[in-house]
Amino acid sequence: MCLIVGFCGVICVVFLKVSDRHQVHEKLNDFRRKSDCALVITGTSLEVCLSHYEGEFIELACQCPAVICCRCSPTQKARVVELLKKYTRKPTCAIGDGGNDVSMIQAADAGIGIVGKEGKQASLAADFSITQFKHIGRLLVWHGRNSYKRSASLGQFVMHRGLIISVMQAIFSTVFYFVSIALYEGFLMVGYATVYTMFPVFSLVLDVDVSADTALMYPELYKDLSKSRSLSFKTFFMWILISIYQGGVIMYGALLLFDEEFIHIVAITFTSLILTELLMVALTIRTWHKLMILAELASLGIYIASLAVLREYFDASFLKTWAFVWRVVVITLVSCLPLYILKYLRRKYAPPSYSKLQK
Repeated sequence: MCLIVGFCGVICVVFLKVSDRHQVHEKLNDFRRKSDCALVITGTSLEVCLSHYEGEFIELACQCPAVICCRCSPTQKARVVELLKKYTRKPTCAIGDGGNDVSMIQAADAGIGIVGKEGKQASLAADFSITQFKHIGRLLVWHGRNSYKRSASLGQFVMHRGLIISVMQAIFSTVFYFVSIALYEGFLMVGYATVYTMFPVFSLVLDVDVSADTALMYPELYKDLSKSRSLSFKTFFMWILISIYQGGVIMYGALLLFDEEFIHIVAITFTSLILTELLMVALTIRTWHKLMILAELASLGIYIASLAVLREYFDASFLKTWAFVWRVVVITLVSCLPLYILKYLRRKYAPPSYSKLQK
């Protein structure tokens, strides 16, 4: 039989000591008939359950609102974590404050060590170290959520930055009968990946959608991460389509407005490309930071200053003409304006959860 007790309004099912396969089978069947019950089990009973009904026990344990495994050895703690990873195929997080928690912390995908009276063994072995248990909420709900969203934005934007210039090169080679000529050579390629776009792209790590107080007040925002809306196959293919669209607009737009000199098309497309990247960073940002503004202005200033220096890539006289300006403006608007309109319509008719809290 299983002992059923009530604690703080929660019904707990306590697995009494089991010693053989028959007892384990009986108690698991008895527990399966109960719903919304927390499970309490000792290390001895846990060892017997895992020896005979490993998969069934983990399946039932995952259906409980809470599971308490008391008096477990370090090996058992690590084994429970590994079984959860095996049967649920979900990331695991282990939290401990003593030396007997080290194996469990190292077995988990994310380990959190608490510096306590038992020493710093758990803290030194963990991925994250905190001084008090109450800091876990802020670590997960605020720092963890921001880390996920920022990494998603940065990763997909770096992919976009490389794909858009690849699309332009592919279109250029196709139109000119697959000639083996690079659209951009030398410092233009180096500058595009570094000084022209690096600072705005990496400034995305400063982006936040809500304040720390709001994130702690509404933990439901953290739950949205389980839906993988920020980083999924859907967002991946969306960024691919955006890159193809913008690369096609810039390249075909310049070809339609093609001038008599090849150096002119390089100036038009490259300038439109840089402006498109800067505007796309601005489109991605949810909350502006002063360093983001500085990064945007600095990158634009560096590019404008380099136009006067890189005379072998640009025709200085053509850059001063109205023909260059209006071509660049039209191509940049066609490549970016539709995305700004789509973002406005989405925030108006299908706003994300964080934008509702900003109103």
